[in-house]
Amino acid sequence: MNPVEPQKFLSERPSRLVAGLHSRGALPHLKREGASYFVTFRLSGTLPQEVLLQLKQEREAMIQQAEAAKRPLTWQKQKELFNWYAERVDAYLDAGHGDCWLRRPDVAALVAGAVRHFEGQRYTLSAWVVMPNHVHAVVRPEPPHPLSEILKSWKGYTAVHANRLLGREGNSFWQSESYDHCCRDDEDRARCCAYTVMNPVTAQLCAQPEDWPWSSAHVGQVSDLPVPGVSDSVTSQSTSPTGAGTGLQRRPQPSGQRPDPQS
Repeated sequence: MNPVEPQKFLSERPSRLVAGLHSRGALPHLKREGASYFVTFRLSGTLPQEVLLQLKQEREAMIQQAEAAKRPLTWQKQKELFNWYAERVDAYLDAGHGDCWLRRPDVAALVAGAVRHFEGQRYTLSAWVVMPNHVHAVVRPEPPHPLSEILKSWKGYTAVHANRLLGREGNSFWQSESYDHCCRDDEDRARCCAYTVMNPVTAQLCAQPEDWPWSSAHVGQVSDLPVPGVSDSVTSQSTSPTGAGTGLQRRPQPSGQRPDPQS
């Protein structure tokens, strides 16, 4: 066998950032080519250290189980992790612990604009919401852009410009670790979309999902899923006075007309 062939084979295998299991800290990240992901990233200092420790212990337990079975995490295990995260961790976030810089309309609009900027080019968005101290999005990366690159672009751009708006340049803005859940199928993705747009209602910030100014439900974003708040329904297109002055449009503008998150 030609000695270069094994190396060539390894180089042609998909990166773990595209397919496979990898870790960047407290949480495991499972990637699958062509998949949609439910992602959460939050402001720095919004989660108590004991909760982070619990996340790490959960991660270690799941990895050990996967290694013992000699196979990656199953979809059922991913769903269990998602449910545990949603029920335990989001309760802390929705309670408004730590700084809630995203409650400011100018900062929230900045983040919402960055999330939507490369829609249809680098990724497809099914749903998104900017909460007071965290962001949820259901996103499908478009080749050759991996999820990690998309998140880095969103967080890097908004951290710089949000800190300028807040007059706190040089300070950490986002927590380095992000959470992502690989959607198993359309049903799983629809569940994640519904969870995303309903988050402001669950946190008792508004009565209806379209009332929250910084979400796909409010801007009437078109989705391929018949989920209230993210489809072209009467509900998703309703107007709310709470959206006045946010700078958001009812339809995403062409990318060339919005600030470039890379600049």
